[in-house]
Amino acid sequence: MTRRVASLAVALGVVACSPSERAAPTRSTLVIGMDISGSFRRNPNFSGAIEFAALYIYAHLNGMDGLQTNTAIFVGELGGERPGQAKVFHPIQDLSGKSPAQIAADLRAWFPQEDPITDFNAFFQRASLHVRRNNLVLAPLNVVLFSDGEPDYPGAGRVSLEQKYERVDLSPLEYLSRNVTVRLLYADPPIAQLWERKVPRKRVRLWTQDAEVMKGWRRHMVDGVPMARQDSLCSWVEHVVDVRVKRERVL
Repeated sequence: MTRRVASLAVALGVVACSPSERAAPTRSTLVIGMDISGSFRRNPNFSGAIEFAALYIYAHLNGMDGLQTNTAIFVGELGGERPGQAKVFHPIQDLSGKSPAQIAADLRAWFPQEDPITDFNAFFQRASLHVRRNNLVLAPLNVVLFSDGEPDYPGAGRVSLEQKYERVDLSPLEYLSRNVTVRLLYADPPIAQLWERKVPRKRVRLWTQDAEVMKGWRRHMVDGVPMARQDSLCSWVEHVVDVRVKRERVL
């Protein structure tokens, strides 16, 4: 009887010491918005943004070097041919098992056209719908926008510059989780400041990173080194893009 108890204790000890090898990652959602409007597609930063987006998706899909492993990922476009137009959101299943180069090729193939408008509000509404449909409410939500940040829709030229950003509507994201962060990457500093100061929000956290800073990822990418060992790149992503953001109300 004593030997049986000892054997059981050893077996339980082995299980207790190695849960991290089997435990599923904590639920979290990543939504990527790609701006393929003419203003951004013709921007010199567009090609680099596609490449970095592919690396970013790969890193978070595979939990590289301590970066958050996202259990759900969706990729959609920020524009359309008319305001409010619903667009396809590609799920994590379309990205799993692919290299960064393959993901970048998919992004270019999925969004070959040039959208005449940039409709952030339609994107946020669609993102909210996908989160709810897939029962992802309450899971931390990270929305990353690869865009110059300029709202461009019919009638935008008839309102003031500040009003264009005051009409950006983050409300569909507000109550999806206690932790919702929107990150705008590749905007010029004046546009980034308008987002920070004028876009209304209550619970959503907002982080912007300037286009010039975003170019820096290439310096941290070491040629010939497997993605699993790109420590410098992962550290750059953690400290430049995936910064923890304080909640700030703008009404």
